[in-house]
Parts: sequence; structure tokens; C-alpha cells
Amino acid sequence: MASIVIRSAEIVDSTSELNGTIRSLLIENGIIKKISEKELSADTIIQGKGLKVSLGWMDMRVTTGDPGHEYKDDLNSICNAAMQGGFTTIAVLPNTTPPIQTKESVEYIKGKTRDNLVDVLPIASLTINNKGEELTEILDMNASGAIAFSDGTKPIWHSDLLLRALLYLQPISGQLIVHAEDKYLSHGGQMNEGKTSTMLGLKGIPKLSEQIIVERDLSILEYTGGKIHFAHISSPKSLEFIKEAKKRGLNVTCDIAAYQLVLDDTLLDSFDTNLKVNPPLRSKRDIEIFWKYVNDGTIDAIVSDHIPQDTECKELEFDQADFGMIGLETVFGLINTHNTKVDLSKIIDKLTVAPRNILNIELPIIKEGAKANLTVFDTELEWVLTKKEIRSKCSNTPFIGKKMKGRAIAVLNNNQLTRVQ
Repeated sequence: MASIVIRSAEIVDSTSELNGTIRSLLIENGIIKKISEKELSADTIIQGKGLKVSLGWMDMRVTTGDPGHEYKDDLNSICNAAMQGGFTTIAVLPNTTPPIQTKESVEYIKGKTRDNLVDVLPIASLTINNKGEELTEILDMNASGAIAFSDGTKPIWHSDLLLRALLYLQPISGQLIVHAEDKYLSHGGQMNEGKTSTMLGLKGIPKLSEQIIVERDLSILEYTGGKIHFAHISSPKSLEFIKEAKKRGLNVTCDIAAYQLVLDDTLLDSFDTNLKVNPPLRSKRDIEIFWKYVNDGTIDAIVSDHIPQDTECKELEFDQADFGMIGLETVFGLINTHNTKVDLSKIIDKLTVAPRNILNIELPIIKEGAKANLTVFDTELEWVLTKKEIRSKCSNTPFIGKKMKGRAIAVLNNNQLTRVQ
């Protein structure tokens, strides 16, 4: 790759002594060769007013259709969407066909994406066919490169299996990722249970469905030891439980989907199936509380919860449509546009440092001699998402035509550069 200079950019990286300073970075052959207060020159120059640079962003909750449903998203389109959104690393869920539940399937993901700018990390199935009934060959998949274990979009409903999984994962320091949902309480639910669901005549999904599983899982974690990460949390009460568990010294973390910090359940009066997600959009009051938990660190990471669905799955009556929206390309724009209370460095930490720490992945470094794994971004740039520029194969998002403020400008990793614009 030709030499590159990121010129006069503010470094946003809480792990670096250069955090908050304006520097120019010279990258040659994928390595940061020089960091200077002076302007530097190179074959390619990335510059602009108010430019910022951070460690490469990471999304730890991405669904792909590869293998089995490549028409929704394959590994190549997922990587393209990730780069468009500013991500240099993504972790993919095991809900494929067949699931990522053998060492061969783990190696397939890693092998097919080996030469990409985006590092694609497989999360392996905890149970066979993600049914929650029988554990997979965890040790084999861990040895092959699975970074965590989960049933992805499916809940772990079997309490004894959860207990055994936590015990089984401890010798390898394995990370368990949980989708907290009592499938009996949520059965047939279409949206958040509340005033809006009653007015629309749609069966609601109560927050209790999530809370009761979070409370159960924390009790089992306290009994067994180990560690749990709760994915896309959507209940303030769940977050209270998690905050208290952290104070008691339990090894527990959680994330929230970016759209949960922006969208509320009253928007479903449009019956737009792109707003149908699981867990469902909650109330405006809940959103205010979510931001407080982002700010105080209870919410460790922010994710896209990217779930591509084609028109045959979405252009249906609301109660017949599948759950999920794409999100890789809009995470930062959404958060930056609607954030009024949280310091930018905290937001970037939740997109860079926290996901890697949770999954025990080596953290990139912004210093001379280090590999360049960087995201260059502009917090002031206003833009509108168009269907034409979406890199995912699906366009199930409510944000087409919406104005956002802030987006990635370029990503660098594995001796490769991609400009977003």
C-alpha cells in the first residue's frame, strides 16, 4: 500500500497519552511510522477540518447470512457494510444455516475473510442448532478460533445447561454471550408491551421477559463463577441488576443496540416492519435512562445488532414480518446525532476498547511502530442515508432518507485503506 498521511487529526483514544492532541500520522506498509505535530506528506493524504482518528471501531454483534442465506448478506457484503460504517473488526453471530457449531464452520468464517481489511471473528454456537438443549464441542471450536460462545438471537432457556456452560467455559476463560428472553413470556409478542401496543392491538413483549432471565443468569453466575455478557439489553431494570452485580464483583458486561438509544415504541403506529426488532423498541422514558447507563459505564459497549432481512421477510403484515434491522452503516451517525450528555471519548471507548476487552482481543495502539488499525471520522459532517449507498444486500432500515450528523471518513487495517466517501 502506498504511504498515507492522516493530517492534523485529533486523536480520540482513552488508552493513549496522545488522547485529545492534534497530530499527523504517517502510515507506511500498514505501520504507523511517524506521529508529528507538524504536517507530513505522503502518496495519499486524508485531511479535513475537524478530523478525528481513533482505534479501529469494533462491532461485536453482527448477523450474516453466510453460510445458508447469502442472498441476505454474505461475508463480503458484511465487510463492505462494516467499512462503510467505520468498523475494522466485527464479530459474527452463529445463527447461520448450518450454524457455526463445528471447528470446520469456524475455520470457514476465518478462512473466507482472511485477506480482508475487516477482521471477522466468529462467535460459535453454545448449543447444537441453537436449540438450548445440548452443548456443542466448545473446546474444539475454541482451539479453531471461536472468540465467544452464544446461541446468538436465541435465548438460553435451560437453566441447568447455562450452569454447565459457565463451568465448562472457565478453564478456557471462555466468554458466554446471552440474549436474555423468557420465550414463554414473549411468545407471540410483536412490540414493547405498553400503551402503544394496546392502542395498536398488537401483543406486547414485556420487559419482564428480559429482566427475569437477567436476574436468573446473574444468580447462576454468582453460584458458578465465570463470566457473562448480556447482549442488546432493553430494560432499565435489567441494567439495575447488572450494575448491582458489577458492584458485587461479578464478571458481567452488557451492550445496547444503537437504535435503542434513538427510536421508541410510539413510532410503530406507522406499522413500519423495519421497526420490528427483538428485543423491541422501548419507551421514550426508557431511552433517557439508557443514556444515563451509557454515561456511567453500566452499558459497556454499543453495537449495531445488524440483522439483514429481505423484502420477502419484511414486506408483510406486521405480525407476520421477521424481526431485525440492518445497522452497521448507521451506528455512529445515530449515536453522534442524538447524544447530548456523553463525552465523545466515552462513546468511542464503547466502539473500540470495550468490545475488545470483553472478547479478550488484543487492543490496537496508536504509537510509532504499531500496526495501523484506525478509523478516521468527522463528528460535524451532515449526511443522509440513501438506499443506493447501502453496502448490505438488504435495506431493512427505517433510516433511509434521514439526516445524520457524524460519520467515518476512512478505515485502515491489515495494510489496506478504504475511504468511505
